[in-house]
Amino acid sequence: MSLIGTLARLEAVRSGRAQPAATVRHRHLSERPLVLVPLTTAGEAGAPLGALVGTDRDTPRLLVVPQPRDRDLRFAFLAALADIVLPYVDGYAEAVEAAERTETDPETGKRVKVEVELCADAPQLIVPSRAGIDFVRLLGRSMRFRRTAEQDPEAPYPAPPRVPLLGRWLTHFGERARVPGSSLLLAVTEVLARHWTTGQSSLEDQHLGALLAWIDPPEGISGAGAALRAELARDADGQLLCPPAGPATDPAFDNKLLAPAIERYDRARARLAAAEDGVEADDRFGELSAAEGQIRALVESRMRPTWDAVWRGLDLLRALPEGAHVAERWTRDRWSFTGHRDRVAAGEPPQPRRDDAVTAANKLATREREQSRLDAQEALDDPLVMAGRRLAGEAFAGEVTDVVMAYSEGKRPSPRPLVTVRTEDRPHLGERAKVYRSLGGKPQAAEFVGYEGWIGEGPGGHGGNGAGRDPGGAGADLVVLRIVDKMGRGREPEAGSVPEKGDRVCFTLFEHEQRGGAKLPEPEETPWTHGGPPGEADAPPQPDPVTEEDVL
Repeated sequence: MSLIGTLARLEAVRSGRAQPAATVRHRHLSERPLVLVPLTTAGEAGAPLGALVGTDRDTPRLLVVPQPRDRDLRFAFLAALADIVLPYVDGYAEAVEAAERTETDPETGKRVKVEVELCADAPQLIVPSRAGIDFVRLLGRSMRFRRTAEQDPEAPYPAPPRVPLLGRWLTHFGERARVPGSSLLLAVTEVLARHWTTGQSSLEDQHLGALLAWIDPPEGISGAGAALRAELARDADGQLLCPPAGPATDPAFDNKLLAPAIERYDRARARLAAAEDGVEADDRFGELSAAEGQIRALVESRMRPTWDAVWRGLDLLRALPEGAHVAERWTRDRWSFTGHRDRVAAGEPPQPRRDDAVTAANKLATREREQSRLDAQEALDDPLVMAGRRLAGEAFAGEVTDVVMAYSEGKRPSPRPLVTVRTEDRPHLGERAKVYRSLGGKPQAAEFVGYEGWIGEGPGGHGGNGAGRDPGGAGADLVVLRIVDKMGRGREPEAGSVPEKGDRVCFTLFEHEQRGGAKLPEPEETPWTHGGPPGEADAPPQPDPVTEEDVL
């Protein structure tokens, strides 16, 4: 955790209320997100117990598996989930707009721009916590390879028709959630914790009720007290007043309420199967329906508080203005959604169980690049985030005190103005270090020349002859920079491209745009040292051939 984050956490403990960690919202929020609150059976992460899902906060759709060990009931649950999620996803697949994309011409090998379709918007899936994202990824992995009766009539346990397709989409959402800055699949706890700092640990922040208690505590109660009540308070029957954010359940609920209800359901099913005539079957069916209704009511009672808490968290996030670079990151999510839509429409096979070497390397490089880009963009969008980077010595801000025009040497001299900035920050500047500032949304580079002199008394000075000593600016440095680009092609810099005396400027030691890494080979050209081309049969190793030296 950064120093400013630690200070914010200490202030939250002192004041009893979460402190803002951002002044703008750094994630995209759809006007019509699909909220999913899952619940799983204790000890069986892949056995769903129920879910609340929908786009309307007042009328969620309740899905329940009354007996999670029954494969047919689980498939019915997944089919019902597919009937909700897939139409929502398909609703964003038709509206498209023209966009340009750079591709490699197969004949010339040159990079050319081509016009393609880009979905005008993309679906967004919201879950309560990071565990919900893991559950979505697990569901996708368990469904995308299932065979339906149409695909394989001899399949031992055929899945309902649209279940494998749902698995492919959930896998895509889960994989995209691993890309920093992506908003296709969001956990409310993670987004809230990014924008507010509480007085509890990051692990405790995964409890949605406790996190909201710190951010918006009830009147007259501190955040710590409200969070403790959200985590531990129980009613007269020993049940939590604020059930976990899922998908796990509370052991007291499992043992005292859920297990007896499932036993009653099993007995009712057994009696219905043993009914000998129609009248008895009708009675047994009514008993089974009542037992199932009781399970549905119990499961809904565990998920409804979390459902309401998710929408409350979204309301808090919507109150923040959107960051300037959020739309750009959402456009990359739209490209991702469009690409997967096209792969599904083209009939390509589902995502593999394990990536080949080239694909895995590309994914890792993409995540590293997007993390660096996200860190830079959040700092550029948000003064509070930039303050943390300044405190860490990764940026500095100040007032321009002098501008001296200079030119590069050569046959065609270019402008290289020297800009002196007075700053109270302590950037980690080395010899000829590159620094950057945002100019019209593009990064302008400058080169660190040196310190004009230490101003004021005290430790931390950089030597020099004391030139520029100003008693009124005690504790400040005079940093001299040489602007090196974004000034036009003429001998004189373009208007506005060079800071003027008296301007407030902010320079960063980190780059604003991330460079691409080394080009990797095509997957079919994977070298043998990395497993060979994907899909190649794993032949057993052959012994070395016998040579003359092997014979005595």
